[in-house]
Amino acid sequence: MALLSAQPHSDWYTYFWLIYCKIYSAIIWLVGNHCRGADKSRVVITAGVGSQSPSGLHRVRTRRRKPQQQHRVRHIVVALARRPSLRRIVMAPGASTAHAMMEDKEKALHGALASVSLRTRRISQFAPLLIVLVGLPARGKSQLAHRLSRHLNWNGESTKVFDCSEYRRRRMALYGSHDIFRADNAQGSAIRRQSASEAVQDAVLWLKDGNSVAIFDGTNITREQRRELNDYCLGEMGFRILFIECVCEDQELLERNIIEILHYSADYKAMSEEEAVDDLRKKLEHYMRQYEPIDANLENISFARVENMGETVTAHKVAGQKESGILGYLSGMRGMPQTLYFTRHGESEYNVLGRIGGDAQLSPRGQQYAHALAEHINAVANHEPMTVWTSELRRTKQTAAEIRAPKRAVRALNELDAGICEGLTYEEMQERFPQEFAWRDQDKLRYRYPWGESYIDIMTRLRPVLTALEDEHNVVVVGHQAVLRCMLGYFLDAKLDELPYMTVPLHTIVKLTSYGYKYKIEMIKLPIDCVDTHRKQPKNCSISRTTADALVTVPSHYDTLPSNLWQNSAEAQL
Repeated sequence: MALLSAQPHSDWYTYFWLIYCKIYSAIIWLVGNHCRGADKSRVVITAGVGSQSPSGLHRVRTRRRKPQQQHRVRHIVVALARRPSLRRIVMAPGASTAHAMMEDKEKALHGALASVSLRTRRISQFAPLLIVLVGLPARGKSQLAHRLSRHLNWNGESTKVFDCSEYRRRRMALYGSHDIFRADNAQGSAIRRQSASEAVQDAVLWLKDGNSVAIFDGTNITREQRRELNDYCLGEMGFRILFIECVCEDQELLERNIIEILHYSADYKAMSEEEAVDDLRKKLEHYMRQYEPIDANLENISFARVENMGETVTAHKVAGQKESGILGYLSGMRGMPQTLYFTRHGESEYNVLGRIGGDAQLSPRGQQYAHALAEHINAVANHEPMTVWTSELRRTKQTAAEIRAPKRAVRALNELDAGICEGLTYEEMQERFPQEFAWRDQDKLRYRYPWGESYIDIMTRLRPVLTALEDEHNVVVVGHQAVLRCMLGYFLDAKLDELPYMTVPLHTIVKLTSYGYKYKIEMIKLPIDCVDTHRKQPKNCSISRTTADALVTVPSHYDTLPSNLWQNSAEAQL
């Protein structure tokens, strides 16, 4: 019974299998006829190749290159390549030559695509970037190069400027005159070409060593120079490249740039003022005769044009994350002279007790400093308008309270957050968290307090503040020790590992004055006594060190607030 009941199912299975076989046979027959019909034309074409004239062969090839037929044949070849079993069935005799030609064309096409893909992968978003400056002298190229380098280094892109003029000076014991810049001076041209080549080679070595960005500070005024640089960088080295052309039509800005060159350039130190002015004027004339501005219609390069030190910025074929960030920085840059004032808050009660962080109020001596600071800044503000930036903490606001100028509380200026160690003395930190205390001494820049911050975190939140401050003039920043260390380190282009140990004493005004791309620093100590909060790095940073070794560099402080803290040292002794 089981066998009888299973028989109908077997018959249905056999029936469907026969239908499937007939349909499959019909499909194979149709495909075979279709391909044999196409192969007949192939036989005619290939059979006559040997007897046709060259012109006839050209006509045959021309007919085969019609778009529809080429697409059809390519489709068949690709389909056959995917189904080897069908290729053996449908390939007609005599069609092997045409098929081989199509395969060669397909291989060439795939090879070209592969090379393009390889080129795209090689010059990727993560490839090093070479920035090449273009423009006449006194157009702000060096200032732009060093300011951009400082900005990129602060944002984690290891950057270095390679100044072509410095390489030229190495090859010349003493600068003679403007004649070296004449186009018809063969010896001078050779020196300048060799200097530029050495600068570029050092920039390439810098990038090969794993650094992110190199800036080539030179004139690069001819299209031939830029073409060679572009081909070498993209074709041979596989680096990204961005040209930045500096143009200056603002006469006031141009005159200031010329004055800075005359005052600070090493070429004119041995010349009188009249000789330097005449030499620089003739040097500019030589360059202007040779200058070929970047033209997007004649040069296939990626470039940005900066007019009047950031007043107008235009870009052409600029792509990439680094390049986009650079364009954003250039668009906000200004070339105006600056005077900036930095000061810590007056001495606070926590400073007296040796405690870190917190939101303490000023001590009596800190209040005295607030009065003295206001007198000093108000005297300057009588001649020029001033602006005051403070943190959101009480001690900075109290310090700036009497300054007659607009004030702005900026959260990014708040002191480093010590997390679980807020309000502790160094002695208490060593007692409660000796391992954390040792780790901080080992790498103060990158150490982050539990539930708190590190110096790197401060640098990150200060980025927009520093970018805004670069375009300001006569600003007084009343801040905190760690924050001001980072800010001063930025403008003075200090090494990152030096930031946590920079000396920023209490009751001292730090004045920065710009000249070119550098800043001159002046320390103005006001005569108000205060404690010293600076702690040097101890020599023994081991986790197993003794308490005495851990606290050897801790500055002295009071255990309690003394009642006569408002008095000066002489009165306290009496």
